[in-house]
Amino acid sequence: MNRTFHWDFWAGITALSIIVFGLFLIYPLFSLFVSAFQDPNTGEWTLSHFAHFFERKYYYQSMINSFSVTACVTLLACIIGTAVAYFMTLYRIKFKPLVEVCIVISLLSPPFIGAYSWILIGGRSGMLTRFLADYGISFPSIYGFAGILLVLTLKLYPFIYLYVAGAMKNIDSALIEAAESLGCSGFRKVVTIIIPLITPTILAGALMVFMNAMADFGTPMLIGEGFNVMPVMIYSEFINEVGDQANFAAAMAAIMVLITSSIFMVQKYIVNRKSFTMSSLRPMQVHALHGVKCVVVHAGIYLLVALSMVPQLVVIYTSFQNTNGSVFIDGYSLESYRTIFSNLWNAVSNTYLFSTIAMAMIIFLGMTVAYLTTRKKSWLTDVIDTLSMFPYIIPGSVLGITLLLAFNEEPMLLSGTAIIIIISLVIRRLPYTLRSSSAILYQLSPSMEEASISLGASPLKTFFKITAVMMLPGVMSGAILSWITAINELSSSVILFTGDTKTMSVAIYTEVIRASYGTAAALSTILTVTTIAAMVIFFKVSGRRDVTL
Repeated sequence: MNRTFHWDFWAGITALSIIVFGLFLIYPLFSLFVSAFQDPNTGEWTLSHFAHFFERKYYYQSMINSFSVTACVTLLACIIGTAVAYFMTLYRIKFKPLVEVCIVISLLSPPFIGAYSWILIGGRSGMLTRFLADYGISFPSIYGFAGILLVLTLKLYPFIYLYVAGAMKNIDSALIEAAESLGCSGFRKVVTIIIPLITPTILAGALMVFMNAMADFGTPMLIGEGFNVMPVMIYSEFINEVGDQANFAAAMAAIMVLITSSIFMVQKYIVNRKSFTMSSLRPMQVHALHGVKCVVVHAGIYLLVALSMVPQLVVIYTSFQNTNGSVFIDGYSLESYRTIFSNLWNAVSNTYLFSTIAMAMIIFLGMTVAYLTTRKKSWLTDVIDTLSMFPYIIPGSVLGITLLLAFNEEPMLLSGTAIIIIISLVIRRLPYTLRSSSAILYQLSPSMEEASISLGASPLKTFFKITAVMMLPGVMSGAILSWITAINELSSSVILFTGDTKTMSVAIYTEVIRASYGTAAALSTILTVTTIAAMVIFFKVSGRRDVTL
């Protein structure tokens, strides 16, 4: 045995990886499926929870609603994101860097802030609603399907933009020139040449949009108004905890995991069949726009970006307005911010503390586990690599429920503690850092590590002194983006939080539910400013002027 197995640092990291994924991902998922198939009174195996779901339209309609709104959001995001990427990549757009920063900010800000902002703008007592009512004009309702579609599309089209813009920079202009020499030009060139070349990228972005739209909890909860979707229904049933409600919620969560898993596998199958590599020896040239086309393209892009930034601008503006209960009144003050510092500062400090601890753990695990799966391949590291894909397909609300079901009693009683929220952040964000770290390692030649070892340095010292140092800039830039998404996390935190572990996103949600719009706006402003500051740090650390996925 001593000849075949040697316990060292990397063996410890392998064991740690198995423990982390096994204890905090596989075991909770197992607990979820056990609860879904178990009678809460007798403990016997049963399919009654699933039968109950599909027998009542009130429940299965939520699944239909989720599919309908998610499919529409994905389709619109693909169309809008691809069109914007095409014009931004191939033509000279004035103020392009500023436009791209605004697009990224709209992507990284939480969607429930968008929903809350549109309530302030177009709700029953919204600013625009009251303004148009004075002139006898009725503003369309932003509640229900239409409102969810608007908010999620404006939030998620940047995914497609970033994916497609990156892919279009890799298209060789020789392909376009060859097509033009054969008489293919204009719209036909786009449809027959460019679109097929970027189809795998669009599908990859579409999966991200679909998963995010399907898993979103805050937007439909705030503006759904009867248009129930699966995450909201699961949350509602789970927090009731009456009779078999927790087991029934587990059954619905299991159905959602099966749906997202199936979509993920179908997308991977299609992309693998259509995938190919492109080498842009001569990237496509950027052209100038003239005449009416110039005006239309600029107006369209600026209008889209303005609509995307409306949520951030509205919450910043209203955070300084005076309030009387749930109503904004004339005058401006810092009263909302004073309320935060006196009553809700714990939520702000929790957000920064939990996210920072989670990111430190993610950076360490991401770098070391990525090294295992790329440099020390074995059947065990292949298992770890496969396990790391699971969080991609688990919605946040489902992950929250799985963790509560698994760690709600001794000897692992974690519910109600900060630890369980930090674990949820690590599990949800670790795969992204793992993938980016693996990509960096594939670009680093092993020869430098071999040279260090040949000069007498141990493999462990070589990793920390050479490999980790070379990886760190790329890993840190990815970690900053993950930290931004962590401070905006709502769907799992709203299930796991207690009064002492409330975060900013949960506090914003609860303040909106209580109609305390002033404090909600002030908290949203702090979150938005934090996001922008982190973006500035990202650009400084990475040395880049744009964000790619």
